Amino acid sequence: MKKVLICTGFLLSAPAMAQMKDWKLGAVLDVTHTSKELGLGQRQSGLALGHSDVMAQGPLGDYFSAQFGVATHSHEKKIETELEEAWLQTRVLPFGLQARVGRFGSQIGYQNEQHPHADDFSERPLLYRAFLGGHWFDDGVRLNWTAPTALYLSFGAEVFRGKQLVQEAIPSPQFGIGTLTAKLGGDVGLSHSWQVGLSRVHNKREALLEDEHNHHDHEGEEHGEEEHNHAHGALFQGKKMWMADLTWKWSPDGNNQREQIKFNAEFARVSQLNRFATPSDKHYASSISLVWRFDPSWEIGGRMDRLKVSTPHGDHFHAGRLKEDSVSLAWKQSHRQVVRLQVAQQRDAYGMDHFTKRSVQLQTIFSFGAHGAHTF
Repeated sequence: MKKVLICTGFLLSAPAMAQMKDWKLGAVLDVTHTSKELGLGQRQSGLALGHSDVMAQGPLGDYFSAQFGVATHSHEKKIETELEEAWLQTRVLPFGLQARVGRFGSQIGYQNEQHPHADDFSERPLLYRAFLGGHWFDDGVRLNWTAPTALYLSFGAEVFRGKQLVQEAIPSPQFGIGTLTAKLGGDVGLSHSWQVGLSRVHNKREALLEDEHNHHDHEGEEHGEEEHNHAHGALFQGKKMWMADLTWKWSPDGNNQREQIKFNAEFARVSQLNRFATPSDKHYASSISLVWRFDPSWEIGGRMDRLKVSTPHGDHFHAGRLKEDSVSLAWKQSHRQVVRLQVAQQRDAYGMDHFTKRSVQLQTIFSFGAHGAHTF
């Protein structure tokens, strides 16, 4: 299916090869030195490659646009490369509609669709790391509708295969995950802007239990099968997930290049964890952050993350929790050059395989050429 979706984009581009001169290329290099790897963290200790990518974007005739991206990062002391984006999107559908097909990041929540190197912190919130594998992209289709109103109002629906989120699952439909999103936003005077969002995820791919996983691996060894999948999926999953997000920004007279305060809060609840779960077995996560750009080249931020989970062990569940607090200081000569120092502390850990009392991360990001526009 993945190859079919990618090839479709190339075939449809054939009549529009004359427009290839309008295509833009870009690359991002993300390198971080981490003192200790965080629990559920995605940056290994020592010097390592973060979310770095090479991308191309542009029009395909008068009716479509496309984007292709390959991402590279360090994982378990190795460099891994994966196809992160390969999508085709409409440009001129009527009535405020827009459709997309291929591989792309889901638009649930506030941060998932944007690339990790555009974040305000070197690690994504616990919510994303635990429930979405950090940055969830998948193969599927999307349909959005934007209302012709003074306030920004948008509704969207997506259908995905789901194998990037739940890699090993009991037999399920070919397209196993659907999402619904709603976003509302606007301005208050010249200096204030806001956006709220609500997302629902319906996941038909139930993850294998530990004993089923071991049996699955053993069968693969007997048949000489070897899995080459660089996505690492979500550690805590369930059939239903609700996400809510709120973002507020202030900048003097709307000039965010000089000064800006950005507040973001997100909450998620996951239920119906598997066939053995009771109504009381749920996952919860929240994240609250505040970032202040006090100078055109400097910003400081703080974030509080909370996670409470029910980890499956056969036909029963064990409670787990983790708290994480982060402080970040970033120097941004421009959006193309970022140097960030971040200190994170994890505490009140219970039922977690690994956690770190304190981790210091020094991150450098360099961007070259064009890159996709960032969301609100």
